[in-house]
Amino acid sequence: MSDHETYRTVAETASAAFAVRGSEFVGHVRPVTTVEAAEAFVAEVRAEYDDATHNVPAYRVRADPFREYANDDGEPSGSAGKPALNVLQGKSLENVAAVVTRYYGGTNLGVGGLVSAYGRAVKDAVAEAGVVEREPHESVRAVVGYDDSGTVRSVFESADVTFEADYGERVSFDARVPVANAAALRDRLRSVTSGRVELAENGD
Repeated sequence: MSDHETYRTVAETASAAFAVRGSEFVGHVRPVTTVEAAEAFVAEVRAEYDDATHNVPAYRVRADPFREYANDDGEPSGSAGKPALNVLQGKSLENVAAVVTRYYGGTNLGVGGLVSAYGRAVKDAVAEAGVVEREPHESVRAVVGYDDSGTVRSVFESADVTFEADYGERVSFDARVPVANAAALRDRLRSVTSGRVELAENGD
């Protein structure tokens, strides 16, 4: 896996629900860019559905190293988290978090029934969200004096990237830049400011 390659993920946060023999299943998915964001989504769903019997998490995040995680959350071993994660793997989705909420309906589904239901919940939620190709981005921060701020702003504008400027004691520009273009952009910033720019980076 290259940091520069595009990857597949869900287009937006979405959920989908269905019932099997009295048990209600709700699949939730969200695009994320960090393990922390994935964990936060899991915590958010658990808090919202704290009356559920189970909230089963699974995620795949392009961290260093690549992170995959799933947990059965009290269901029989291998019957819930793994099937949820398998759907994400099978669809080659990355930077995605999923949680499947289950309200127990009084009838045991058996391991096979659980595997099917947890897998379906993630599939349905992914279908609801839609799948998109994303290009990896990283954060570029440039800090300069006021004399250089106009020139640096022009560089960011001509690069057609999203950025915010904070005019304090010095001027800080925070931009989201495609990983493939980041090195060239930093070189250009150094060049136009004759090395006066302070640069920081934070990839995702």
